[in-house]
Amino acid sequence: MSSGQQTLVLVGASIELALTATAAVDLWRRPRADVRGPKLLWAVCLVIQPFGPIAYLTAGARRSGGADLVEQAG
Repeated sequence: MSSGQQTLVLVGASIELALTATAAVDLWRRPRADVRGPKLLWAVCLVIQPFGPIAYLTAGARRSGGADLVEQAG
């Protein structure tokens, strides 16, 4: 593997690790009422790289500090 490829893999792995750690800490600290769906299911989804952490951060965690956008539309 060339030096450039090694750098790209290292950057990608660092981004995946940061996303997963951020999502896991958020899931752990967030109250059950502020998570869409079962927390256990989201915890399992976090190991599906890179889609699980991105899905949780964009769709699984309700936004704090106001009404949920989905609830406003419905």
